[in-house]
Amino acid sequence: MRSLTALRRFSYAALFVAFTHLVFGGIVRISGSGMGCGEHWPLCYGHLFPPMDRPDLVVEWTHRLLASILVLTVVAFAVVAWRARAEPRVGGRGGVLRAALLAVVVVITAALLGAVTVKLGNPPYATVAHWLVAMTLFATLGAAAMRAGALGGGAAVGESVSGRVGRAAYAAAGIAFLTVALGGLTAKLPSAAIACRSFPLCGRDAAAGMEAVHVQLTHRVLAFLLLLHLVGVVVGLSRRRGESRTVARAATVALGLVILQLTIAASMVLLTLPPVLRSLHEAVGISVWFGTFSYAYLAHLAARAGAPLGAASPRHTVRRGAVPERIGLS
Repeated sequence: MRSLTALRRFSYAALFVAFTHLVFGGIVRISGSGMGCGEHWPLCYGHLFPPMDRPDLVVEWTHRLLASILVLTVVAFAVVAWRARAEPRVGGRGGVLRAALLAVVVVITAALLGAVTVKLGNPPYATVAHWLVAMTLFATLGAAAMRAGALGGGAAVGESVSGRVGRAAYAAAGIAFLTVALGGLTAKLPSAAIACRSFPLCGRDAAAGMEAVHVQLTHRVLAFLLLLHLVGVVVGLSRRRGESRTVARAATVALGLVILQLTIAASMVLLTLPPVLRSLHEAVGISVWFGTFSYAYLAHLAARAGAPLGAASPRHTVRRGAVPERIGLS
């Protein structure tokens, strides 16, 4: 089990770097620093260490530095998993190795898409695409960590969930992904962040176009839909017996993050979008996505270890505490 312990540590390191990189990506969008290094990539105006004489250059250069560290961390994680591939829960179907290798593919894709975004002059939709690939990487690293037994993954495979809980978890992750996507577009599209001057209703800003208003409103509707969905999930789990306690805790954490995010969003709008709150809103938004994804993936682990997701009730369950030798995931 030493290899799994090492893999859990590497997964935590990769998740920390990925989170920091995503937060800086939000700061790049909020501060308008996407072209801080001009159209040059991967160097900054032809230099590995350019003169740090402009704030936008410092922000963009730091973002690229974190991206480089992230690539190295993810590759190191995959190498460690490859060397331990013969051990249970590492190689083969449902093992850590496949998730780690997928993370390598996604992180390289994110880097290349970042280069394309810079070469295109940082247009909104290319930036959002880059943001979504980065969020996918974060989720992939989370899946690898849970396959290694971290973040509740070890406990979930000894529990079970019903089909209803599994489907609700997938729905929550889907809504969260769409909400985060619209959040990225809101931060990048001109006037979208200031399109609505009140909360929760939209007191339209006179300078904002209808496209910006529609993006802002869609983002808000999805956020409230996610809130109501998770409230229903948590209340339902509290009344149902035999469901995974690990999954129930993950759903509760996701709900708490959504409530925190809406509180920050209200404060941000009512206080006229101060940069600190906008950055905090981005950071908690990333946490909301990761929290809901973790809830869904833990439900997936419990469902595959216990009853099939399509089952009406968890009849065929794995005895609590009996951790299978290998997690049977595709």
